Amino acid sequence: MDRASVVIIGGGIVGCAIAYALSAKYDDVFVLEALPKVGMLTSTRNSGVIHSGIYYPPGSLKARHCVRGNQLDYEFCTAHGVPHHKIGKIVVASSAQEEAQLTALMENGRRNGVEGLRMIDRAAIRAREPHVAGYCALEVPSTGILSSEDFVKTHARLATANRAHILNHAKVERIEPLPDAIRVTSTAGEIEARCLVNSAGLFADEIAAMLGSKMAQHKIYPVRGEYCELVRAKQDWIRGLVYPLPPAEGLSLGLHLTKTLWGDVLLGPTARYITDKNDYERDREPVEDFARDAKLLLPGIEPADLVPAYSGIRPKLIPPSSPSVQAHGKGMADFIIEPDPEFPRVVQLIGIESPGLTSAPAIAEHVSRLVQEILT
Repeated sequence: MDRASVVIIGGGIVGCAIAYALSAKYDDVFVLEALPKVGMLTSTRNSGVIHSGIYYPPGSLKARHCVRGNQLDYEFCTAHGVPHHKIGKIVVASSAQEEAQLTALMENGRRNGVEGLRMIDRAAIRAREPHVAGYCALEVPSTGILSSEDFVKTHARLATANRAHILNHAKVERIEPLPDAIRVTSTAGEIEARCLVNSAGLFADEIAAMLGSKMAQHKIYPVRGEYCELVRAKQDWIRGLVYPLPPAEGLSLGLHLTKTLWGDVLLGPTARYITDKNDYERDREPVEDFARDAKLLLPGIEPADLVPAYSGIRPKLIPPSSPSVQAHGKGMADFIIEPDPEFPRVVQLIGIESPGLTSAPAIAEHVSRLVQEILT
């Protein structure tokens, strides 16, 4: 049976970034991906935004890794030819009553180390985005967009060039702790790992349960986000990235407008708890709902201006019945990135949702240090 230094379960952007980081140190890194190719789920079914780090509690893993990841993303994309654009964004307050919330968001971002934040007035909003309505806005120059598919594939390609092994069609079926290793059985065969990294995204809690770890108590609750797209005739209505203030329930950053690298304009995502982690299409939101919710930002929008686009699913750690979601709007749990307390050869990554795409290279640095400690 093959024995490897590191086996990574999950070939999303985080798993591929970890493989790339570790392949510089070890020549026997394996990635097990259940699907036919890497990055088919949460990693590419998103807005493709390079986030700045303004939203997350100071000192949290999300704040630290997002701010660090923002820097690393631009460096990586520039070095390896990944399409991207440091376009900046505005977060819009629709009334004077929301200005205090926007100021608090700016101060939170500054505490997290986000640079260049400034408030702009109604006239400056109009100069930047003529079709957008708002009382004032927070300008965030470090935000950008990238091709998420190219971002994933490039990390995978570079890891493979460093002799990492990425196995597709490798769904994990059994995990057995051994005295000096972890045996993983997948549809691609069996392998023993001196260190196992659980980076299974939506299914990370199921992998933890398969191991028999108490970390499986961190249950993932899937939340689907859907997108619409502006029709071609209206794509010039948006020039960059336009966000509302985050909604009270805290499940997402709200329906925002994203000018993609290809000139399309996305509206979304919505945020709704679902029961099936593979349910991307059932009971989709009608375009009328998107148009209604977007009118505060884009008053001229009508249902006829929109067509349905894709959807994605976030691995949330906050259950729908949680009082914190219902009453306080704090649906933002932190990333879990830590060695398993029961199985010292395992590193658990659970609840890696947004800003996971932005944070992936920084998460890889973090996990690389944990893996080195295990293997030393």
